[in-house]
Amino acid sequence: MTYADAYQPDRSLKGKLRRRLVRLAHRRPLAAAPERPMVSFAFDDAPLTAARAGAAVLEARGVRGCYFVSAGLAGREAPMGVCADAADYRALAEAGHEIACHTFSHLDCGKAPGAAAASDVTRNAEALAAWGLPAPTTFAYPYGDVGFGPKAALGDRFALLRALHPGVIERGCDLNQAPAVGVEGENGEATARRWLAEARERRAWVILFTHDVRPDPSPWGCTPQALERLVDEAVADGFEVVTVAEGARRLGL
Repeated sequence: MTYADAYQPDRSLKGKLRRRLVRLAHRRPLAAAPERPMVSFAFDDAPLTAARAGAAVLEARGVRGCYFVSAGLAGREAPMGVCADAADYRALAEAGHEIACHTFSHLDCGKAPGAAAASDVTRNAEALAAWGLPAPTTFAYPYGDVGFGPKAALGDRFALLRALHPGVIERGCDLNQAPAVGVEGENGEATARRWLAEARERRAWVILFTHDVRPDPSPWGCTPQALERLVDEAVADGFEVVTVAEGARRLGL
């Protein structure tokens, strides 16, 4: 059984209420607005196709991406294909890409206690360090979900913690539950394009994420051609393409 096979979002009334209320708790509002539109291209769980085909698309255009890594998935088969391994992550880091943090086991932070989430994140950071990678400064909640305990426990550990609700990053955005836009599924490219237009108009920062990058992508991935078009359009529209860590540094985080 894979982690995705085991995952079931909490659709109870209690779960829905928790997801609504946690957005209001343990907030860390962004104080500074971006000076110009920025975009980051991120890859969650780091499937091997993202580490190779995804990186190739970005590098051919002189830009770099961000890989949110669950070290416990390294080399394992996942719903979006085989995940990259330590050697792949080292190669990405040496090429200038950001290796960022998920939880080690792809733990669901929407259901786990705060202490369990903090322990799994520490284990992940230790694994990345053992692979010779720099300490990660940004984080993404697996499945995009988070509860009160994990949000409080992790909020001081990273410059930015990313969720999955769509939106742009601008003054007042909660850095402990920042928005991101998925390039996935049948309408993923069109959705990303709409949010790029929104970010350009508002002079904001948008994080676009996907999983696998291949001609026949999973429901969570995209094709290399879709990624190429989005990068090219962002550059043509005057966006600065930054890793998530670099975007955070530009905002003084």
